[in-house]
This record gives sequence, C-alpha cells and structure tokens, in this order.
Amino acid sequence: MSESSAEAVADAASAAVASATGAAAGGWRRATGVAGTAIGVLAAGAAAGVAIERLTVGRGMRQKARLALDSAGPYGALRGMPGKAYADDGTELYFEVDDVEPEAQLAPRRRRLFGRKAPAPVTVVFCHGYCLSQDSWHFQRAALRGVVRTVHWDQRSHGRSGRGVAQIQDGLPVSIDQLGQDLKAVLDVAVPDGPIVLVGHSMGGMTIMALAAQFPELVRERVVGAALVGSSSGRLGEVNFGLPVAGVNAVRRVLPGVLKALGQRAELVEKGRRATADLFAGIIKRYSFAARDIDPAVERFAERMIEGTPIDVVAEFYPAFTEHDKTEALVHFADIPVLVLAGVQDLVTPSEHSEAIADLLPDAELVLVPDAGHLVMLEHPEVVTDRLADLLTRVGAVPAGATVSGYGSTSSTVQPG
Repeated sequence: MSESSAEAVADAASAAVASATGAAAGGWRRATGVAGTAIGVLAAGAAAGVAIERLTVGRGMRQKARLALDSAGPYGALRGMPGKAYADDGTELYFEVDDVEPEAQLAPRRRRLFGRKAPAPVTVVFCHGYCLSQDSWHFQRAALRGVVRTVHWDQRSHGRSGRGVAQIQDGLPVSIDQLGQDLKAVLDVAVPDGPIVLVGHSMGGMTIMALAAQFPELVRERVVGAALVGSSSGRLGEVNFGLPVAGVNAVRRVLPGVLKALGQRAELVEKGRRATADLFAGIIKRYSFAARDIDPAVERFAERMIEGTPIDVVAEFYPAFTEHDKTEALVHFADIPVLVLAGVQDLVTPSEHSEAIADLLPDAELVLVPDAGHLVMLEHPEVVTDRLADLLTRVGAVPAGATVSGYGSTSSTVQPG
C-alpha cells in the first residue's frame, strides 16, 4: 500500500478513535489524534482487506461469525492442575501442571507417537509471549499431554495471573528482568527439583534469557534443554514491522507516549477497540500469520487472546522491549541442546533475530519456517511440535524415535485435532 493510502487510513483510524472518545477533555482528544495516526500506519496493510470484507459481508453477519467461532472453537480449552506462585512484589502468578499419565492409560495415538517406554522425569515449562496467554501453546500442549510433565503459566497481568502489583501500586514499568524473576518464582513452586526444559515464544523466550542472566546456577544445574521460538536477544528498537521508513519512524516516535496516554483512559479505549473490531482484527491477522489458509477458528482464537489484554497492560509492557538486551545471557545455554525456531515472514521479531541467536549458539538447531508469521506455533503447529519432540528426545524426556508428524495442522481444510 502506498504512503498516501497509509495517510488516508491514518485519518480514518484517528476519526474512529476520536468518535469513540469524543466526550473526553481536549488533551485527550489530542492524544487520541496521535494514537489514530500511529494506529493508522500500523493498519495500512490490513485496511484494504477489511474494506473489501465490509463491502461483501454486513457487520451483523461478521459479529455472528465471531460468536459462532467463539462457541465452537476447541482451542484454548485444555486445562490442567491449577497452582499459584507469588512474585517478589506479591503479584499472583497462575500456572497449570499436566502430569505424566500411567503407561497403561496412554491412548493408542500417544503410543504410536512416543512408544511405550516411560519418559525421564523431565518437566517442560512453557512461557508465552506479549498479549497472549498460556493457551497460545494449545497444539503443543495437546500433543505432549500425558506423555511428559509440563507446566504452563501466565505472565503477570496476562491470562489468569494477577495484575502486576508493582505496576498498579507503585506505577513501575515492567522489565524483562522482572519477568525472569517471575519465572524463577513459578519454578520454585511448580518444579522445585528435577531437570527442566524451558520453552519460550517471543517475550517468553526473553523471559528465559532473563532467568539465565540472573540465575545462571539454575540453568547450569537443572536446565537440560531450551527452545526459543520467534524470540530475540535484543535490538528490537530497530524492527520496522514491515512498514515504510516514514511510517516506522512515526510509530517509534509517538507510540510509547501514545500507549501511556491510552493506558490512562483504558475504559474509553476499550470502547474504541470494540467499535473498530474489524480493523483491529485485520491488524492482528497481519502481524500474527503469513499463510492464507489458516483455520478461521485459529485466527479468532489468536484475536481473542490479544483482545483480552487490557490497553493499560499493553502500555506497561511495551517500553521493556526496546530496553531488552540479553545477548550475554545466551552463553549459559551453550552446553545444552537448544532449538531456535522462527517464521520467515515474522514482522514482530524477524527471523534475523533468531539467526543472530543461533550464531551465538553454534550447536543449536536453527529452524526457519517458510510461510509463517509471528504466531508460528499456531500457524504451523505440526512443525513446531515435531522439532520440540525431537529436542525432548535428545534430552531424554521422551523415548527415541518419537514423532509428531502431521499432528495439529491448522489449514482451513483440516478439522481441528
């Protein structure tokens, strides 16, 4: 889309935000005007498709379709044994544990995938990304369920975890270091002993790096493997999100202040998000997926997770990414099996960031998935699960010869697994 088209979309987005918040003060109107411009730049690539959809499908029909997908979609429905840990500032961190099933109770499919030998006492801990929740690992959780002990947790202010106490009471920004400390608190309760495999997507991978930087002895003594999916060790301030130079410079200049202003008017902004749901759905799709034949229920599942993140939480976390630099922490993973995986068309944490991680971990397995965006574990779950199963085989968590070939395809022509 041309820059003139982007400007037109910016004007439209600005008007939409302003109309949703027109009763607020003049300063707030100015803030939403800037917000509209930033949102418009981000929306440029998605707006054309949304406009075409509006010409062919009425709003009522689109709302009915979303409700149908919400009620019928199986994604994110898996639940385990609940538990709670508490961060150093008192934030309640929610996690769930899926334990290993007795061998006699393994379903035939699981026997075919993993054999009959009991797995080693390894716990796999899944860390999710920004504006997501533990449910983002739905397909991998389903594939490993009952075969190896897994822990799925929600980062502070996400999912079922509590709002960050330091953010609410003291107004402190979130840091990646804080997330590393949160992960340590979860491990202390959910995995007090035994070997661990750490799996992180995007911000979750950064959380793992922060854990290693602050608790290197834990990695040295207990972590036997790691998987970093669509993540980065730093230099995120240079990411252009697939935008033209003028657009990305505008976003970088105004977005931190805009998000802060929006976070202070969360109730009004949430109304605006609902009013412009179609536009935001287009943005979410553009920055989450690259393939064209994604199951609509999976698209809606991702949309629900991201929509479920309050705007003030979005604002609290955003500055941490430009400050994030954990390149030196990667040395702590040099002597263990590591999987580094990314979508080639990831616009949020480009695959070059994964390649940079792999360059510093020459023994790591680097997997670049073509036709995949940022949510590669939802878009191509069979690839992610297969390579993860191979990693778990290498560390002795599952028997040799394990395979998950073909499991969990999200093509719109395949029924949910």
